Amino acid sequence: MNRPNIILIVADDLGYGDVGCYGNTFSATPYIDALADGGMKFTDFHSNGPVCSPTRAALLTGRYQQRAGIESALGEDEQGLSSSELTVSTCLQNAGYATGMFGKWHLGMSLEEGPNRHGFQQFIGHRHGALDYRSHVTKYGAVDWWQNEELCNEEGYCTELVTDHAVRFIEEQQRSPFFLFVSHSAIHFPWMAPEDPAHRRPGVRYEDLSRLGPHAPEEVGRVVRKMIESLDDSVGRIMGTVRNLGLEQETFVFFTSDNGGIRKYAGGFNEISSNGPFRDGKGSVYEGGHRVPAIAYWPGTIAPGTTTDETAITMDLFPTYLSLAGEDLPEDLILDGMDLRSTMLEEMPLPERSLFWRLRRKKAVRKGEWKLCAHGNERGLYNLSDDRSETEDLSNANPKVLEALEADLFHWEREVGL
Repeated sequence: MNRPNIILIVADDLGYGDVGCYGNTFSATPYIDALADGGMKFTDFHSNGPVCSPTRAALLTGRYQQRAGIESALGEDEQGLSSSELTVSTCLQNAGYATGMFGKWHLGMSLEEGPNRHGFQQFIGHRHGALDYRSHVTKYGAVDWWQNEELCNEEGYCTELVTDHAVRFIEEQQRSPFFLFVSHSAIHFPWMAPEDPAHRRPGVRYEDLSRLGPHAPEEVGRVVRKMIESLDDSVGRIMGTVRNLGLEQETFVFFTSDNGGIRKYAGGFNEISSNGPFRDGKGSVYEGGHRVPAIAYWPGTIAPGTTTDETAITMDLFPTYLSLAGEDLPEDLILDGMDLRSTMLEEMPLPERSLFWRLRRKKAVRKGEWKLCAHGNERGLYNLSDDRSETEDLSNANPKVLEALEADLFHWEREVGL
């Protein structure tokens, strides 16, 4: 099998229930739905973290983000992804892939921590986590739009600009294998529709509720739906380019989100996003914080219209991509992620394993159908096969399961250096 092109599309704060193929009836997402119709939909896929930076660190390193020292969303001056970390983009570049990333980085503001120092030959986008979709100003008042390692702002709505550059990269690299990381800001706040003018201005800090955008709380649901549809249009343009160039059967596409959606926010913002039947949302280690949509698409190789209930997680993409590229893992590199190739191509089950989530005092461990969640002093044991909304604490009825999961969590925290 020839080495496929690899396109990874990651949405920001897109909830499990925000797209049509996962039950959304409010936003039209025909292009994302078409990926599911033509490929494999995951029903039990998880982001490594319930916020963005940790998930992105795990995605690129194939390991729990705590090993790289990134557990929370990075602030203005916090240390990002060390240049000593080996990334999947570096491995694919070394294997002869052209590598490009367009959109959100959020793994460090310094040049040493940036995308070009982590295996991406081309980068256009923003280094911080949340910028005005028009002016490209962060909540700290800084313009944040880069071309490789040069600050180089350009006009345009962020989602559309990211798509423009992704399409151009595909066109330029169509004759050689490429790895394209399309890393959207959408649907992260500031909540701004494509027709909105700029909200933030350079030199002004937006650290109160003004950071959320120009719209009143009661309008935000409508605006977010437009943002979802703009994101879907981006998928449509990218996939249209792949088809028009005759690359569909040579290109593996994976679509997912970096964490669950925001359902509520201080100041009266409600019903912002949908996490389907799952409890809570972004920032939580309950299912709504990290169970996310995920679709694998590769015509002629992945059977169309298939669904898998296998439990997978963002850090699995590193070994999966190297496997698809026919590359062995570098010597002495031990990953936490697991190769999904056989699951996607042959619908094979994954070996049982324990998975872990942690955000400061919020912790969770999952093994099979059982999940233990600890939100500060609140603790609960849930059987996800019967109670995927995590409503019934079964701790008292299952003390041995509780004890085993607590032991797993304890040993994992020690093993990753916490």
